[in-house]
Amino acid sequence: MGTAGAGPGGRSPGLEAVGSTDDRLFVVKGGIFLGTVAAAGMLAGFVTTLSLAKKKSPEWFNKGSVATAALPESGSSLALRALGWGSLYAWCGVGVISFAIWKALGVHSMKDFRSKMQSIFPAIPKKSEPAVEWEEALKSK
Repeated sequence: MGTAGAGPGGRSPGLEAVGSTDDRLFVVKGGIFLGTVAAAGMLAGFVTTLSLAKKKSPEWFNKGSVATAALPESGSSLALRALGWGSLYAWCGVGVISFAIWKALGVHSMKDFRSKMQSIFPAIPKKSEPAVEWEEALKSK
């Protein structure tokens, strides 16, 4: 049950482009690291904002965190509900935009998409000269 264009050992050429298992492991570890750093940054920003709001007006902060007769829904549950709906809209919006671009370009695989994008956009040079020589720009006159 060989596929057309399979390389030695029955592996497809697309898998050979990634490299050895060490390269894949490096990419996975890098992705986990970047995801962890991003999550830690978002958590730190949220906690900092929350602490500043509590420090600025503790009375209003406590009123917003507990449901009362005047406010049947607490501020935190309202915020979580808004975050959930906003996340759903964002994911669906990006999905619809991506699908529309995919269909508008008429591609059927990621290789087709890559070649189409390379034909539309200019190539980025691998090595380019820096626009500014920092030693000359920072040199005192």
